[in-house]
Amino acid sequence: MTLEMWITLGILAAAILLFITEWLRVDLVSLGVVICLMVGGILTPEEAIRGFSSPVVMTVAALFVVGGAALQTGLADAIGRRILAMAGNSPLRLTAVIMVTVALLSGFISDTGTVAVMAPAILSLSWRSKIKPSKLLLPLSIGSLLGGATTLIGTPPNIIVSDLLAKNGLASFRFFDFTPIGLILLAAGIIFITATSRWLLPDRAVSTDIQRVETPDELVQLYKLPEGLFRLRVRKRSPLADQTLDDAALRRNFSVTVLEILRVPGPREIAKVGDKRLILREEEPKSIAPTPQTKLHPNDILICRGEPDDISQASAYWKLGLQPAQAEDKEALVNNEVGVAEVLLPPRSSLIGKTLVSTHFGRRYKLTVLDISRPGEKSQLSLKETSLEFGDTLLVQGAWKDILALRKKRRDFVVAGQPEAMSGPPSQAKAPLALLILVGMLVLLIANLTPMTTAAMLAGFLMIVIGCLSIDDAYEAVDWKSLVLIAGMLPMSTALQKVGLVNLGAGWLAQTLGQMGTIPIMATLFLITSLFTQVISNTATTVLIAPIAFSISQKLGVQPHAFLMLVAIASSTAFASPVASPVNTLVMGAGDYRFGDYLKVGTPLILVSLIITVLVLPLLWPL
Repeated sequence: MTLEMWITLGILAAAILLFITEWLRVDLVSLGVVICLMVGGILTPEEAIRGFSSPVVMTVAALFVVGGAALQTGLADAIGRRILAMAGNSPLRLTAVIMVTVALLSGFISDTGTVAVMAPAILSLSWRSKIKPSKLLLPLSIGSLLGGATTLIGTPPNIIVSDLLAKNGLASFRFFDFTPIGLILLAAGIIFITATSRWLLPDRAVSTDIQRVETPDELVQLYKLPEGLFRLRVRKRSPLADQTLDDAALRRNFSVTVLEILRVPGPREIAKVGDKRLILREEEPKSIAPTPQTKLHPNDILICRGEPDDISQASAYWKLGLQPAQAEDKEALVNNEVGVAEVLLPPRSSLIGKTLVSTHFGRRYKLTVLDISRPGEKSQLSLKETSLEFGDTLLVQGAWKDILALRKKRRDFVVAGQPEAMSGPPSQAKAPLALLILVGMLVLLIANLTPMTTAAMLAGFLMIVIGCLSIDDAYEAVDWKSLVLIAGMLPMSTALQKVGLVNLGAGWLAQTLGQMGTIPIMATLFLITSLFTQVISNTATTVLIAPIAFSISQKLGVQPHAFLMLVAIASSTAFASPVASPVNTLVMGAGDYRFGDYLKVGTPLILVSLIITVLVLPLLWPL
């Protein structure tokens, strides 16, 4: 072992420790790896930053945009719901259809995006069919992980191992090369889950009824929102006249939420003849969406929600006229521009342990929280003082575009229901075009007419130009943390090869297990990869293990395709931990899962996947 080897191993060990403990964000860790490799003299600056110009990074970024367009236009949701409509109420059939549906979508777009879109529909199905969510949501996440292993673009590890083949002058994987083994594993996963669901999947009732609700109108009735509506009129002598809503501090000081402002426009001159003027007085008030900067005028009518005592105190303090709400005021809660939705807090949400006040929720997200619901908690929680916990559900009200924006913040929120159905964004009309572009990209990849990077970037570009999503939405669709992770860990792979650690590790494995045959070596690689992917990302795992697998195949004198495909598949077996993949985290709260639930279902499924992979891959890719 040389000094360079020890330095590289030390950097790698530190990175893995930080990945597992999450003391630092994974993208920050990967950047630290790049810097340490340069400072330690292991790589030159050119070698260290080469990952940021890698075709893998550009391909994955483009695929994020394509997947974002499929989600933004409602294409993925429409496909998923159409298939789920055939599921019926049989628990086993419903489980199988869910896994097939999510696997189909995950083969072409982000598995995280797919699960985020599908989860509300599954919760609705769960309620209608009277099947516990805990019986359906874990199969949803497992199906998405298995689906990613069925195509070349289904998951970044598949792209990484294909690029490694190309760099070594070998034929890279084609679009459907992963499909045979992927479909076999998917079928085995469905059979395993349906056969063992009675014993392995928890039969746990989620204590909150919130997840039963799907439409905004149902939410309005469930929370009895119209009962808390009042009208406050800004009198001419009120100190609130000519002040902004932020100055009024109705929310902060009185727990009164302004939902809408009705304002009668002042008289305006429309014609002048000599000394005479024709003045038009409009009697119909105009609706104004309130913002903290909205300046209040005399005679403005504020449609507010709050407790009667709080409304009375605010009225007395600001010398406002208090009026009962009218029948049409309910539209201030839900219409084409604004509405209500439920938002669940996942385990890693940055809001956990904080209050709404300390997070500046309204100013930061441009939404108002009307209620906080907590599983097992019967009493009403204070909107000002409650420290938020994992599993809390926030009832938010505001513009549909701001509600939908929370869906892109998957670390912090899971938006339940179908708010996009009410908002009707213009991009939904682009769904057929998005489908056409997606099919065109697949044709280019399947027919091998262009390199994968070219096809993906062309599709992403067309999605933006045609208007399936805006350029701003395209930037938000990209998971930049994942891209930096890939770009930062690729140099580590280069360093391991440069200092000789890859050959050293591969030689040790080949020498230790080589006499037993290729199957034990493949099984060992599978187990190592699967173990790593439970605690660090599948992308980082693939970047580290794939070069070792390639080197082992060279030392054994066999074709590397089966070894590299094995690594990619094993990196997708992130079944045994709620933090192994974002999709596992997304379903944890809604299904009320514990860590042991993942371990109980995931461990035997990993062993089933191992046996199938090491037996079938040598038949599909002769060694």
